[in-house]
Amino acid sequence: MKINFKNFGLLEFLVVISAVFVVSMLIWTASTRPAVEAKANLVKENHNKVVDLINNEVNKCGNADESKKTIWGDPCNGEWLADKVVSYINNNLDIKNPFSEDSKVKTDPDPRIKAEGKAGQSVEMGVIFLMSSNFLPEPGSEWIVGTCFKSPCVAAGNNELTSIYR
Repeated sequence: MKINFKNFGLLEFLVVISAVFVVSMLIWTASTRPAVEAKANLVKENHNKVVDLINNEVNKCGNADESKKTIWGDPCNGEWLADKVVSYINNNLDIKNPFSEDSKVKTDPDPRIKAEGKAGQSVEMGVIFLMSSNFLPEPGSEWIVGTCFKSPCVAAGNNELTSIYR
């Protein structure tokens, strides 16, 4: 079998290089996909730990008397301080960020922006954000927990946003 390179020009060279590039990118994507999914699943588990902790306290405090307190020390029937909740979570829950060394849960005025990366806002992948305003004792008060686990964060399914109500 003889290969004739006589008519092999620049266009043919570009086609071959492009085909090699596409095949190599497909192989690379297929080989790294399990690691990317594992990181995303860890961030989702962390997010669910935070949401479950707060929801459990909401349920526990639902019909509590005046003297009962949350596990972070706020009165069940009073205002819950976001900084106290975040401090408790960072000290007691095993939250690990697979995307960076910054594994702490943080507060933010609007976790939606941090989780979705709107309008040029920087996104910290894997960091869980809790709404920085305090959780008021009135029924219907809302707290938002958000995180981004896959780039681009603004794309559907690449971030996690959960509303918690009292």
